[in-house]
Amino acid sequence: MAVRNSALRLDADKVVQTLDHLKARVAERFPASGLSEVCGQLTAVARVTAQRARRLSRPYLGLRTLVAVIAVAAIGAEATLIGRLDWLANLRDAGALALATSLEPAVNLLLLSGAAIWFLVSLESRWKRSRVQKALHELRSFAHVIDMHQLTKDPTLVLGPRTASSPAREMNRFQLARYLDYSAEMLALTAKLAALYAGESNDPVVVAAVNDIETLSSDLGRKIWQKIMILGQLDETRAT
Repeated sequence: MAVRNSALRLDADKVVQTLDHLKARVAERFPASGLSEVCGQLTAVARVTAQRARRLSRPYLGLRTLVAVIAVAAIGAEATLIGRLDWLANLRDAGALALATSLEPAVNLLLLSGAAIWFLVSLESRWKRSRVQKALHELRSFAHVIDMHQLTKDPTLVLGPRTASSPAREMNRFQLARYLDYSAEMLALTAKLAALYAGESNDPVVVAAVNDIETLSSDLGRKIWQKIMILGQLDETRAT
């Protein structure tokens, strides 16, 4: 039996603690902002995600017991049907048609029982997959919401005159840099929350969905860091 190395897995409690700290930082710097509200919601989802990830590794004992009972009943019914066949009579007749006719019900029952057992055995993994996919969709939505909050935070707004349609300029350079940095951290932690599911599941569908969220968060975070770099270059140009 393989033993999982805890050093190679994300600690759900540590991720939640990091988000709690980030929530406090955002609330202290931008107390009435939409970003602070989103960070609070993401922190609440993080706690639920930690619980869901732990449950994902636990077996559904009730379902497994039901599957075992049905499998035993199906095997028993198959054995009973086969036992009722008159094998001596079929062999004496030596007729292929008579033998095939006698075996047809047993073969049909065997095929149907095998299909039913396979369906029930895979039911647990399909239930878990469905629940995880819904949770991952929620995290994917959070990534897009975070990106929308920083979308109008353009570092070039600190330069030149505004037009009637320009976004409101309510932050100085330092505040804008912190706002963008907080947004990038929230995106990174959103990807880490998704990775908690991959750490508890070997389902290739779940792992692929987690990779998609990590790629999305990385791409959105890269755009934010480009803004931060531009802001830093503007500061250097001004100082020069």
